[in-house]
Amino acid sequence: MKITCSKSKLLHGVNIVSKAVPSRTTMAILECILIDASTDEIKLTANDMELGIETRIDGDIKEHGIIALDAKIFSEIVRKLPDNDVTVETDASFKTIITCEKAKFNIIGKSGEDFSYLPYIERNRPLILSQFTLKEVIRQTIFSIADNDNNKLMTGELFEINENRLKVVSLDGHRVSIRNIELKEFYDYHKVVVPGKTLQEVSKIISGDVNEYVNIFFTDNHILFEFDNTTVVSRLIEGEYFRVEQMLSSDYETKIQINKKELLNCIDRATLLIKEGDKKPIIMNITDESMELKINSFIGSMNEDIDIRKDGKDILIGFNPKFFIDALRVIDEEEITLYMVNPKAPCFIRNDEESFIYLILPVNFNAANS
Repeated sequence: MKITCSKSKLLHGVNIVSKAVPSRTTMAILECILIDASTDEIKLTANDMELGIETRIDGDIKEHGIIALDAKIFSEIVRKLPDNDVTVETDASFKTIITCEKAKFNIIGKSGEDFSYLPYIERNRPLILSQFTLKEVIRQTIFSIADNDNNKLMTGELFEINENRLKVVSLDGHRVSIRNIELKEFYDYHKVVVPGKTLQEVSKIISGDVNEYVNIFFTDNHILFEFDNTTVVSRLIEGEYFRVEQMLSSDYETKIQINKKELLNCIDRATLLIKEGDKKPIIMNITDESMELKINSFIGSMNEDIDIRKDGKDILIGFNPKFFIDALRVIDEEEITLYMVNPKAPCFIRNDEESFIYLILPVNFNAANS
């Protein structure tokens, strides 16, 4: 095999597929990036058996062939080469020469035939989303997946397509994030749980351009994202996702309209008094015209009043401040509405169209010490 392409294009391709190289594996071949120039295009592939990424790059194929190169070494070499054309040449014994200007590296590759190719997925009618929409939906939900494997389903997100609606849900046992998107077309019903890691990596690769699109295909076991010159294939998480409808309620005893930025900044200031690992709640004392926010910690205390518009009862309620900050940071609206029932029931943040719903469970606190 002998190929030549610009360093920038090669590095861009390597950076994309590197996201699917496993950090730990017992299979050495999976630590490699596959360079496939056996046809009329140059394809780079990485695959950790859960997540696989393939991308096509422009270049000149002088001799057809295929080689698997250690991902870490190859990506570091490419990154540090001069900004010029790079030639990658291999022989029958998998000896690989990488040259660029006066720099020349000799490394040993592995047979491309041993590499685990991406699973074949039939591309029936895709779900089409703009890259902007997909990137936003992930940003607005990914923070509330669970970060440990105690419950596998909580490490993923539900994608449910029903006619012309896409619902995306994430939860970690303390909070729920929901985005409802109206689609431009009607689709067959699909309900899958996509690993959070997959969504995070897709989000890093896509541009977020309103005028660029992602085609999404589903099978019983896999999801495939196709965009630009890149294909991402991921296993789905098996199992029945949680029935979030049972957690949602339109009942409330207290309804508050508040400036989002003011609330976010206030809670953010309060967290200055919380050390890493401290579980100190932010306490909201809601009366007719104002919300008083208070925090007491080992470092000190803070309180601040924010003007609000309130319907319903006064309430004294406490929350993990991080959960509130995470939700507020991804809401783009200037004014938000909070719905509360009592100090032990979830707080809902949602807009009238319910295009977003954030549910946050309160925490118990001793009112006498608040």
